Amino acid sequence: MKEFKIRTYSKQELAMEYFPNSRNTHVAVNHLMAWVKRCKDLHNALTAIGLNKNAKHFTPKEVELIIYHLGEP
Repeated sequence: MKEFKIRTYSKQELAMEYFPNSRNTHVAVNHLMAWVKRCKDLHNALTAIGLNKNAKHFTPKEVELIIYHLGEP
């Protein structure tokens, strides 16, 4: 089992960590963002630190929050 590192991830890269069997990266990103929206505490925390829904990357702080609320991929 590899060690998960907190760092900047592209949305596609992080989504594929959570959904490695997805048909493609677009589907994986849609699934990840659906999880984020369903987890109100996570969505609120990301919104509070200024999540830009159009950004192509998650910052290390955003990744920390995602891991905290969803667990490691």
